[in-house]
Amino acid sequence: MAQSWLQALEERHFSDLRFSEVTRALRALSSAYVERRESALADHKALDGAGKRAAFAMYYGPLHFLLVEHIIKEISVSLGPGTVVDLGCGTGVAGAAIARSTTPPLRVLGFDTHPWALDEARFTYAAFGLQSDVRRAHAAKTRFPADTSIIVAAFVVNELNEQKRTELLKNLIGNREPGTGNRDRRVLIVEPISQRISPWWDEWAAQFERIGGRADVWKARIDLPPLVKRLAKASGLRPEMLTARSLFV
Repeated sequence: MAQSWLQALEERHFSDLRFSEVTRALRALSSAYVERRESALADHKALDGAGKRAAFAMYYGPLHFLLVEHIIKEISVSLGPGTVVDLGCGTGVAGAAIARSTTPPLRVLGFDTHPWALDEARFTYAAFGLQSDVRRAHAAKTRFPADTSIIVAAFVVNELNEQKRTELLKNLIGNREPGTGNRDRRVLIVEPISQRISPWWDEWAAQFERIGGRADVWKARIDLPPLVKRLAKASGLRPEMLTARSLFV
């Protein structure tokens, strides 16, 4: 992980906030996602306030970056030149992790509906020196550029309602026939390991596997950046192991 990005994150978000304010917001954000998930996700309420946004960017951002980086390495994705489409990009870390996995890095195009997320993704891509663009659009209604190499949707499908999930699945793999998936653009879905918040998972996994894809569960012990360790300790969180589920075709 680029230390310059982590340093820039600290400078960006601690310029107007104290460390104690961010850790207090991180505790509230973590509680909202676990205990009040449905109401927290409504109208982006989980990211209300500068403290929660800073906590999300500095804590969950690096964790998600490391997770996606780990997954891409483990499944040995071979990516040709083109664009990484980062659906529901949030702070842009998933797209950045994938774009940096090739030499030279891929271009990345981030889509989100939250203005703050788009601004943060723009900052993330720039911090990694990536050729990039961000656009305001819903994940289920996004049109992919002709040079798309891989589409990643990290921690976003669980936030969609049933109708939007159906639209997204059709948009991602609806036109593929069994055995042809590996010759088309690649698709990576990353979600929390708990299926309590994703009862649709088995259906999606079956659809990916039908066209030659794979479903994986990840439990990885990764050395965390000092910034994440400090925030975790002060907030009473214990991210000793990074966990996720993924679908890839």
